[in-house]
Amino acid sequence: MYEFPGRQRANFAKSRVPWCWLWTMLLAACASTATSAPPNTAASPSPNIVLITLDTTRADRMGFLGSERGLTPNLDGLARRGVVFSRAYAQVPLTTPSHATILTGTYPGFNHVNYMGDALGKALPFLPDILHRNGYRTAAFVGALVLDPRKLAPGFERGFDTYDAGFHRRRGSEDRYVSLERRGEEVVNRALAWLDKQPAGPFFLWVHLYDPHDPYSPPEPYKTRYQEKPYDGEIAYTDSVVGRLITGLRTRGLLDSALLAVMADHGEAFGEHGENHHGIFLYDETIHVPLLFKLPGQHPSRKVASGVGLVDVAPTILRAAHLPVPPLMQGESLLSFMKLEQAGAASQPSDSNLQRSVYAESAYGHLSFGWSTLRAWRTGKYLYIEAPERELYDQSVDPLAAHNLAPDSKAVADTAAAQIAEFNRMMTKGSAAEKTQLSPEQNESLNALGYLSSDSGISNAADNEGGPDPKERIGIANLLYEALVDMEQEQFQEAVPILEQVLKQEPNTPIAFLQLGRAYMALKEYQKAVTPLRSLVEKKPDDAFARYELGCALVKTGNWDEALPHFEAAVSQMTGSAMMHFYLALVYQRTSRMDEATKEFQSALRLDPNNFPANLLLGRLFVMQQRAADALPYLRKAVKQRPDSIDAHRFLADVYAELGQQENSSRELTEAERLRLQGGSRLGTSTDNPGGLAKQP
Repeated sequence: MYEFPGRQRANFAKSRVPWCWLWTMLLAACASTATSAPPNTAASPSPNIVLITLDTTRADRMGFLGSERGLTPNLDGLARRGVVFSRAYAQVPLTTPSHATILTGTYPGFNHVNYMGDALGKALPFLPDILHRNGYRTAAFVGALVLDPRKLAPGFERGFDTYDAGFHRRRGSEDRYVSLERRGEEVVNRALAWLDKQPAGPFFLWVHLYDPHDPYSPPEPYKTRYQEKPYDGEIAYTDSVVGRLITGLRTRGLLDSALLAVMADHGEAFGEHGENHHGIFLYDETIHVPLLFKLPGQHPSRKVASGVGLVDVAPTILRAAHLPVPPLMQGESLLSFMKLEQAGAASQPSDSNLQRSVYAESAYGHLSFGWSTLRAWRTGKYLYIEAPERELYDQSVDPLAAHNLAPDSKAVADTAAAQIAEFNRMMTKGSAAEKTQLSPEQNESLNALGYLSSDSGISNAADNEGGPDPKERIGIANLLYEALVDMEQEQFQEAVPILEQVLKQEPNTPIAFLQLGRAYMALKEYQKAVTPLRSLVEKKPDDAFARYELGCALVKTGNWDEALPHFEAAVSQMTGSAMMHFYLALVYQRTSRMDEATKEFQSALRLDPNNFPANLLLGRLFVMQQRAADALPYLRKAVKQRPDSIDAHRFLADVYAELGQQENSSRELTEAERLRLQGGSRLGTSTDNPGGLAKQP
């Protein structure tokens, strides 16, 4: 939605070289097409809208994009009724940031959702909120914790009447599909049940299917059928789920008149260019995505070869709904490409390739390792990647991006570099970043999903985005991913040598120190855990999570006094964390600073009134101080929260005895004895095991 001011445009033009088509495409990428009229249809001015996002789905697995694997019959059928954009690209290869771009129509450098856990700013234009304010009933049904507003997608619930998430980290041997994610079939069933309860009037329904994301474990019959290619099995299963949703819309009489938008948030790499999975590189394996629209009413199918981005989705949906596009949206409506009278021209690569350029970026390597931020510019037949060793590929003859032309085509590379720099400057102009500090719980959630923890900062123009070239270090990221998988599967012994290898290759990798310390802690080799965690604190003294982990390790080795300042530092940096206050209270209690312990337990309960260990131990502390009346409400709540806790009943019995309520005291003692004989839980008795207590709430 931005266009360069005249003086800036004139100055920028001075740097051009004979490849003038690059300049044309830059202007096209920045100019607005929001004034284009929508296609002439008989559809309602407020059509129902269904947004389907497919997580981690490669474009080359789609039949409607040329795949011969036969994985996507339902999506192929939908494509035959719609408009397919064969050269669509994500703006960032990570789930939460990519969905932020889809739903805000803004680039990552403007919306500052660069990583999972970054908050979506309230001032940003947000498609669900806009539709809701224009009379739409809105609902989201997401497939994983990564898009849970209470966990790793804060702010995404804005404008939704219903946001169906409610995920949590796995507890013990709990099934992954009832904790971290849901099968696509369950997501769609919930969405269809919501539809059945809706009165007449327009709705916006977002369905997010996480299944293609690793670990690749499709249900039967896809598990057996694709035993050798489980990722393909996940794609085939996801397609069947999309088919179920389409059938549900059709049987309810909603399909023909609805606008459907289907896309992937990013793709997946399987060793191409050295990367396993996704997040760091910007090659087609992870950036080229399927994108198709089915417009309201009947239209012939067609394919558009012009380069487009996921940033264009929100403006397109708004224009299709006959609503204005907010000035802050930076993407462009794609409806002009869908007009019948333009269908022929838009389908010709020789014409359309000259129309638009597409930008992408990745700060994952910088945030997680301190490596250089990467930026990509797809323009005409070229892919340019801004990196310490910059890259240029002619994708018309080198679709796999195997031959870097940058050293020999300096003029082309220089022009693309100038354009990407000016584009990025204009797209971030006027935006303001807020510092984001991820909580320990968010970092744990990231690790559980296989992502590395970030440096907890948001990059902006003032940040140092330099560092080593990720191409030279990608093997380290692969090793760390392998270690995270081992940690999630509680294979701590296997994780230790991998993490040690990472630190040997990259001594300045904070997360490797963290995970190595945690692995030793899990193996009960507490003294060994102290060494890498102490190194972590030395490298990141202002990191609350590092301080907390070292404090826990020192507690395990009996060094409570040495642990105390680390917990105090953690709390001072994360005053809003109930867990941090709780641990500091434990340390204060153990070091006989009872007044401070009381205050910290109370702080933890103000933030999390249902924290069972805090209720239990604060009540116990009051009992020890002969403050039975103060202890009573906390221990009553603890018993109500965990009726199987032997200690909660015993402590409450002590309170009743001190208050002279012998009948109540006898009742609680009897219950405690009954639980003991039945093998009940002794939760919360030991302040020597803070790590165990932390996992109880």
